[in-house]
Amino acid sequence: MELVVPGPIPDLALGKADAPVKVYEYASMTCPHCARFAKEVFPAIKEKYIDTGKVQWTMREFPLDPRATAGFMLARCIANSDAGKYYSALDVLFAQQDNWAFVDAPKVLPGLQKIAQQSGFTQEQFEACLKDKTLYDGVMAVKQRGESVFKIEGTPTFFVNGTEKSGEITLDDFAKMVDPLIKS
Repeated sequence: MELVVPGPIPDLALGKADAPVKVYEYASMTCPHCARFAKEVFPAIKEKYIDTGKVQWTMREFPLDPRATAGFMLARCIANSDAGKYYSALDVLFAQQDNWAFVDAPKVLPGLQKIAQQSGFTQEQFEACLKDKTLYDGVMAVKQRGESVFKIEGTPTFFVNGTEKSGEITLDDFAKMVDPLIKS
């Protein structure tokens, strides 16, 4: 199945590799629906399904604008290939979305820089991260593949064992999709 093939940058997944359910989420760092899901629904999914070995979760970048691209790049740099750090960085970016994603243009970089500093980044590391052309190209290629191969048109979009679900979902919606797929 094409969906399980990693894109041009490595997938960073939470949960057991042999979990019976594989979820791929395509999101944008500047999507308010994605942020609401990350703050209000994902923690319960993580506790009930990911931490118990029932679901493996992979976030794939689908930036809707340059600000979202910068947010994803920063999360990747903070993580340095560590999935746990990546999802922690995403949590912070979504939680502080109003401080960097929806501000006047001159305030975007200072908002992101503050998050980088909280993660221990120097000014030089922050600037190097956002100037990393290989990383930028990788994030954009993940989005392009999502559009061309999987026909994604908006965020969030979820694939649960290959079945697509677009738009916001609740914990109950997720349970209805996943519970039948989990072997008792």
